Amino acid sequence: MIEFSTDNLPYEKVGKNEPVCIVDEVPFDIPDSWEWTRLGFVSSYAETKKKIKAQDAPPDLWQLDLEDIEKGGRILEHKTVGERKAVGDKTFFEAGNVLYSKLRPYLLKVLVAPADGICTPEIVPFSLYGKILPEYIVAFLKSPYVDGVINAVTYGVKMPRVGTQTMTSLLLPLPPLNEQQRIVNKVNEVMPVVAKYDTTYSKVKELNETFPEALKRSILQWAVQGKLVPQDPADEPAEALLERIREEKQQLIKEGKIKKDKHESVIFRRDNSHYEKLDGIERCIDDELPFEIPQNWKWCRLGSIAKVLGGKRIPAGRKLTNQDTGHVYIRVSDMKDGGISVDNLLFVPDDIYPLISKYIIKREDIFITVAGTIGRVGKIPAELDGANLTENADRLVFSIVDQDWLIMLLQSPFIQTQIIDATTKVGQPKLAIARIERLLIPLPPVSEQKRIVKKQTKIVSILEQL
Repeated sequence: MIEFSTDNLPYEKVGKNEPVCIVDEVPFDIPDSWEWTRLGFVSSYAETKKKIKAQDAPPDLWQLDLEDIEKGGRILEHKTVGERKAVGDKTFFEAGNVLYSKLRPYLLKVLVAPADGICTPEIVPFSLYGKILPEYIVAFLKSPYVDGVINAVTYGVKMPRVGTQTMTSLLLPLPPLNEQQRIVNKVNEVMPVVAKYDTTYSKVKELNETFPEALKRSILQWAVQGKLVPQDPADEPAEALLERIREEKQQLIKEGKIKKDKHESVIFRRDNSHYEKLDGIERCIDDELPFEIPQNWKWCRLGSIAKVLGGKRIPAGRKLTNQDTGHVYIRVSDMKDGGISVDNLLFVPDDIYPLISKYIIKREDIFITVAGTIGRVGKIPAELDGANLTENADRLVFSIVDQDWLIMLLQSPFIQTQIIDATTKVGQPKLAIARIERLLIPLPPVSEQKRIVKKQTKIVSILEQL
């Protein structure tokens, strides 16, 4: 029994004990016509429940399980004992009982039973004394005050539960019966509006979280389709650019610096269609081209504009060191989208460096990860020029195209989708060099590449401020 004394402080008398001041327990002020009490005093929460084995229950009786109740207390499914074909102990409940889930109470699976039935022991059914409205008690049990009290004392890490003592000792602010009804009516009136607002808020929140990244991907896609910046008729066409790249390759082959490409690809237009000549065979590739590109652009394979070279693992049984030997070894874990993290770099021991010294990456190159995390691309900072490269990444060597444009191209949804399709799925997923060289790319003039990069950088800078 809780009463207020002449000093206007709340006191509680339990049995024959002397009244004890509970002012420290009372969480907030209530109207003069209300009273503080305990949930256990006005309900049968702690009383023994009537049990039955599911297999012995009438087959047409309603059987309620936890998964039938949505977060917040809405019933999702109504099945009978016969439909469940369940076994084990169940608890009887009657229409009008409050049903409270003591398992994961933060899910607020609380409701008034609309009919008789049986339920899992994780649901506690209880009745109320003095004609207290069960709907008011449900609203009370869903309140932030109760939620905070209960979740502060639940036990069990994976399957948190609330104990009977915690529930029966809950301080309950009890209004007069007529006011209880008015409260229930108002809650029923406003909750649909609140639920609608919650749905709208969740959608807006999700949009705010995903919109910048989605827009960045869209910008990359616009860029590779020639829609990000206007074309300039004065630009050298991509056809001439490809011819200059071929001439440069021929010169390097004559000088013995690179080997001749045995499977050189040449893509060209004829009869308003696109064809590819590969290994002396021509075939129409219109079905492979997903979109139109500007007139002065050119479709080609990545291997036509860049040489793809692999990295090298250190000898078996040996380890990298965190002591600075002057020979940085760049791992996939050091690679992030766009660049390299220098926070946890490791080094090649001096005695094994000669064995892998040729497998380096230069600041003019682009890395692409080919194992573990596949398809991540970026550039090498100047201070890591000439660092050793892991076998789980390759480097793209090129000279004429714009480095930042090529990175942007490789990060686009169009190329990333090709990378996913080109990755072997058997055993350890891997992106082979030959498949990287076969990636289909839309090539703009060099001048437009630079304009695209400038425009994209400006837009991303704005998006990062959102």
